[in-house]
Amino acid sequence: MFGPEGPTLRELAVQALSSVEHGYDLLAPKFDHTPFRTPDSVLDAVASALGRSGPYEDGLDLCCGTGAGADVLAAVCRRSVTGVDFSAGMLARARGRVRPAGPRVSWVRADGRALPFTEAFDLVVSFGAFGHFLPRELPGLFAQVRTALRPGGCFAFPVVAPPRPASPFFWALLGFDGVMRVRNALWRPPFVMYYRAFRLGEVRRELERAGFRVELRALPEFGTRGDGSPRVRMVEARRPGVPDGPGGRAVTPPRAG
Repeated sequence: MFGPEGPTLRELAVQALSSVEHGYDLLAPKFDHTPFRTPDSVLDAVASALGRSGPYEDGLDLCCGTGAGADVLAAVCRRSVTGVDFSAGMLARARGRVRPAGPRVSWVRADGRALPFTEAFDLVVSFGAFGHFLPRELPGLFAQVRTALRPGGCFAFPVVAPPRPASPFFWALLGFDGVMRVRNALWRPPFVMYYRAFRLGEVRRELERAGFRVELRALPEFGTRGDGSPRVRMVEARRPGVPDGPGGRAVTPPRAG
């Protein structure tokens, strides 16, 4: 993280004392050189899994950041890919990425808790963004995603198995979350970024309450833990309903509103 292309300790401190939006505006030029960016191995595994259930027509990358997830959508969507994020700096980096020919790509600045779309997509993905939402915000977030999806549409995202208490990584994450809670108790505006707030059981319950049918799919590329459970799963939450397009896919073009 503190290499020649990544942010310095001072830059990270300035970001951490900003709002989430402004902090990511500041971090955007160096974000792809930090551990916060979802690894290509995870992106590729999700693209492979979605390829088995696709193809799709129109896809949305929720909280898209610098746009790495758009490559996943471009691999499985035939018509359009849209990235949405509330950081202008991150979207500027996304727009500057060179992309091969494929579905048309567009970028929208908006808050994931107030998406400007209604039945516009048949696939929504998100990578590494949920730590920026408090548990009490998940019902509203999932309701927004459901509204943005067409009937029969899919909301998919990877979830890494949490480290066990015997792992140093467990204590590192616990310490990070503790520091963030102290920071937010003492400093305004808050910077919401909690690694241990997004628990799979709770997330599944909230998705089902929002009206999704939820399935968990192991991503075999990452193997299993000692007890045989998958190291990484993909959550596949579907909005009930019958798609109205050829091949079982809705074909209404995306629209804001």
